[in-house]
Amino acid sequence: MYKFFLTKAFSKKAKKVLNSKEKLNCFNRVLTIMEVSPFAVNLKTHKVQSRKYGLMYSSCITGDLRLIWNFDQEDNLILFLLDIGGHEGKGKVYK
Repeated sequence: MYKFFLTKAFSKKAKKVLNSKEKLNCFNRVLTIMEVSPFAVNLKTHKVQSRKYGLMYSSCITGDLRLIWNFDQEDNLILFLLDIGGHEGKGKVYK
């Protein structure tokens, strides 16, 4: 099973982005799935060029909401949660 490490920047942004019970429930559902398989088909996980971090992984939380993460370089069972935000628009997390 995978473990998560939330960066300070991620935690701060997540408080703003996960501003409804529905979004928070979707986020928790995604983490439950990622704990077992970060590449589960329903997460639509793929590599993306993020605005802040370069080439990372992106997983779908809701239609427009994305989770940017990467594996820990020393322990591949730890996933660093780096960013959260929209796929498009002002708060997008892609380049």
